[in-house]
Amino acid sequence: MGIENGPMIYTLVDEEENEQKFEVLDFMELDDELYYAMTPYYEDADDIVKNSGELIVLKRIFCDDQEFFSTINDDDEYNKIGNIFIEKLENMFDDQY
Repeated sequence: MGIENGPMIYTLVDEEENEQKFEVLDFMELDDELYYAMTPYYEDADDIVKNSGELIVLKRIFCDDQEFFSTINDDDEYNKIGNIFIEKLENMFDDQY
């Protein structure tokens, strides 16, 4: 899976049927699971500036042969994966400057 023609953008639907676009910042496989680090995606420059920089971490799951993104309900798993992503993203940005 690679980014060839721009960012990977997904439209996700929450429990209240609200849609929001997210951009994949990074993804990784660990212990036979695939995890994604995403941030809200905005097309308007003003909205980008107002973005809080929120990072969400989701896990890929399969249900009835369909792929879904799911929140991570286990606190230990979430902290472990979240810390790995934060470290990777900090290193990416440190390398750029």
